Amino acid sequence: MRSYPRNSPQACARIVALAMLADGSMCKKELDTFDRLDLHERIGLDKAGFHVVVQTFCEDLLIAAHASGSGMCRVDPEALAELLGEIDMPQLRRQLLGLCVAIVEADGRVADGESIVLDAAVEHWGLKRDMLETSDAA
Repeated sequence: MRSYPRNSPQACARIVALAMLADGSMCKKELDTFDRLDLHERIGLDKAGFHVVVQTFCEDLLIAAHASGSGMCRVDPEALAELLGEIDMPQLRRQLLGLCVAIVEADGRVADGESIVLDAAVEHWGLKRDMLETSDAA
């Protein structure tokens, strides 16, 4: 899997792409939410730049699937931790998690793969306490 500089727009875009692809496809509602939120601009890329990151991420997934012999395009827990590790700024982590949640919830359901990505982000980024505090405030 390629690596990007810490906290770079490309590292952020790959996290969003992972959330978008975690259920196996990008549906129209997710893409509409992406556009409505101007998500590419929020992470510091133009649309073409975001699409390049998505394409290279898909290529990396295919290479990994071929290398493993499984034919399955999955991100193993170690690779997921590496991807999440490229984001280390607390405010950026919270922003990305919020954007990923908006994308994942766009179609009205959270698939198992999407839940795994969100749970891993919350755990790896240490945001469980933030979520509990937000829940208590409500």
